[in-house]
Amino acid sequence: MDFINEVLNNPALLISVILTIGVILVNGWTDAPNAIATCISTRAIPPKQAIVMAAVFNFLGVFVMTLITKNVAMTISNMVDFGTDVKASSIALSGALASIVIWATAAWYFGIPTSESHALIAGLTGAAVAYSNSFRGVNPAEWVKVIFGLILSTFGGFILGWAIAKLIEKMFKNQDRRQTNRTFRRAQIGGAAAMSFMHGAQDGQKFIGVFLIGIALAKGQAVSGEIAIPIWLMLLCSVVMALGTSVGGYRIIKAVGMDMVKLETYQGFSADLSAALTLLAATLFQGLPVSTTHTKTTAIMGVGAAKRIRCVNWGVVREMVLAWVLTFPGCGLLGYLVTRLLIFLFV
Repeated sequence: MDFINEVLNNPALLISVILTIGVILVNGWTDAPNAIATCISTRAIPPKQAIVMAAVFNFLGVFVMTLITKNVAMTISNMVDFGTDVKASSIALSGALASIVIWATAAWYFGIPTSESHALIAGLTGAAVAYSNSFRGVNPAEWVKVIFGLILSTFGGFILGWAIAKLIEKMFKNQDRRQTNRTFRRAQIGGAAAMSFMHGAQDGQKFIGVFLIGIALAKGQAVSGEIAIPIWLMLLCSVVMALGTSVGGYRIIKAVGMDMVKLETYQGFSADLSAALTLLAATLFQGLPVSTTHTKTTAIMGVGAAKRIRCVNWGVVREMVLAWVLTFPGCGLLGYLVTRLLIFLFV
């Protein structure tokens, strides 16, 4: 109730809360489809059922993992400093979130599986630089975790995907093909559920971190150290992300699960399992904010390369890599410009 009163009495905070919910919704329908892309592409589960499953496990991922560890949320909330001027800092936060919505919506429209995590980090960083007119508003100790997360998601996803696919090929080499297909079709559903759970665990906590920034700004405080995360906030982020997931995202499912690599059932399971394990390790280890899109995509590349390097459609991979490379400077610059414009108009 205290937070609701703060929101109703602070128009800038109200706008930032609405934008945060909008970003979570966009994340649900643009990022979450990556979790179920492989099981749909191999026809292990129909698209509508997969989307419902993803919505449920995204909800559980946000809620359950936040009860276990809140490291990722703390990393995001401590990454930038918008100062203690309630009006100006709330406007800066709104500028960051608006830039993320614009960037993510454009990526969804063109079917590009760009990373919402990278967009969130870049947008917040650009807005913090615009607010302070320098890099003083950026915490380098927390930003370094982004670099570690990028390295882990790239090499961890690829290497683990390659290794698990190779291991399964050796273990089931002499087994009946039809029987193994049935086995891995069922296993894929479990893998996709685990991937959806970890998507919620990673991305849900990132947006909880944004809410924590908004709550602190409403009180005229800077976020610092450990903060207790209220149950209502976990539930809010869980429900909104599940709602966004239920919207679906067939274009991104097609780009990730069908165009990049033609997957067999055991390969789809290998990709899901390796991506989920990589995300779990990142979440538990120092709260590294890892891109779920990046991790899943590199896992699929590793699985494809395990069979034959030419099985990977490197043209699609190049487009995705270009999108990732552009996200940090592109969304960061967008966050900077939108924030400068809003500060000029309203402060």
